[in-house]
Amino acid sequence: MNSKRVISNEKAVACLVLISLFMAVAAGNFYNDFDLTWGDGRAKILENGQLLTLSLDKASGSGFKSKNQYLFGKIDMQLKLVPGNSAGTVTAYYLSSLGSTHDEIDFEFLGNLSGDPYILHTNVFTQGKGDREQQFYLWFDPTKDFHTYSVLWNSQVIIFSVDGTPIREFKNLASKGIAFPKDQPMWLYSSLWNADDWATRGGLVKTDWTQAPFTASYRSFNAQACTWSSGSSSCSSKSNNDSWMTQSLDTTGQQRIKWVQKNYMIYNYCTDTKRFPQGLPPECSLA
Repeated sequence: MNSKRVISNEKAVACLVLISLFMAVAAGNFYNDFDLTWGDGRAKILENGQLLTLSLDKASGSGFKSKNQYLFGKIDMQLKLVPGNSAGTVTAYYLSSLGSTHDEIDFEFLGNLSGDPYILHTNVFTQGKGDREQQFYLWFDPTKDFHTYSVLWNSQVIIFSVDGTPIREFKNLASKGIAFPKDQPMWLYSSLWNADDWATRGGLVKTDWTQAPFTASYRSFNAQACTWSSGSSSCSSKSNNDSWMTQSLDTTGQQRIKWVQKNYMIYNYCTDTKRFPQGLPPECSLA
């Protein structure tokens, strides 16, 4: 055998190994990035830290929390939701600070009867005030495979995205007197829990415990973010040129968000005049 070809093959294998290692590091490792916080063993980290699963049965759900706090970032996670009859269950994936005046950025996936679509519920809390719900159907079955759910959060805007397609934008309108999450570092949380008093058709459809345990799966966590520790940000001590820090919706993004909201949005607090008879929240007319 040609010795040059052997060396070439060895180099190729070595390169593939390095690429695989780099991708594993870039995607994060659940052992390094998260703590399993509740569920008495129902939350599991598998596959050498590359997969995390949460499960729910009649006794308990489960959850996890990031080791780091973040103050701005672009955070991606791939989820595969509970399959089959998941009515009554909620898979929550969100950023949150603590206290009565906490900030929060929410993805919540409301379970369904088999064959009905999941509802993706989003919300933004500022200074302890929420009531900014927008809900969507998805253009795919989120139980068949992993899909990427992302939050871009910088000092100008919060953008919710699914597989790179923006679905919602919440702008910083602090200059107009509207609070924006910009001062409180947040942890990333996720939980799978029973909410059959409200989650599916307003609580009309209850959880079928014969289908338990219900399981949601997570992989490919990635955070391009400013971490917060001991009162300071990892981004404040050095020049940071990460594009996410100044990113906003470009023309293509604006077109895509309009497409999603036209075809898949099923609830928007900014159009719910019955809920706000004294007038819609001010950001609805300013955004």
